[in-house]
Amino acid sequence: MTAIWTRQWTEVCRFDDLEPERGVAALVGGDQVAVFRTHDGAVYAVSNYDPCSGAYVLSRGIVGTRGHAPTVASPMFKDVYDLRTGECFGQPNVMIRTYAVSCTDGIVRVAARDPS
Repeated sequence: MTAIWTRQWTEVCRFDDLEPERGVAALVGGDQVAVFRTHDGAVYAVSNYDPCSGAYVLSRGIVGTRGHAPTVASPMFKDVYDLRTGECFGQPNVMIRTYAVSCTDGIVRVAARDPS
């Protein structure tokens, strides 16, 4: 028997409501998610939880780049995370969860995480 996971999408906001280089917090499938619009118009969603500080603060982080990677720096201890992969640049054993994002008809949607 094969389990089939159907993504559950949550409408978060309109694309125009996202200020470039700023984050917003949203509740998606019971998870606190931080949604970012970068300067090039790309939209990313990651966990709002900063594992290094133990606080839900990443939506208030500082958006930037490291090389070609879009990043967010935690406002607590300034740990920097890759918005595409969730990797922490300063601590290779630390990651944050990433979420699939859809932007159609000007509406930003974030998929709840796979239950597995």
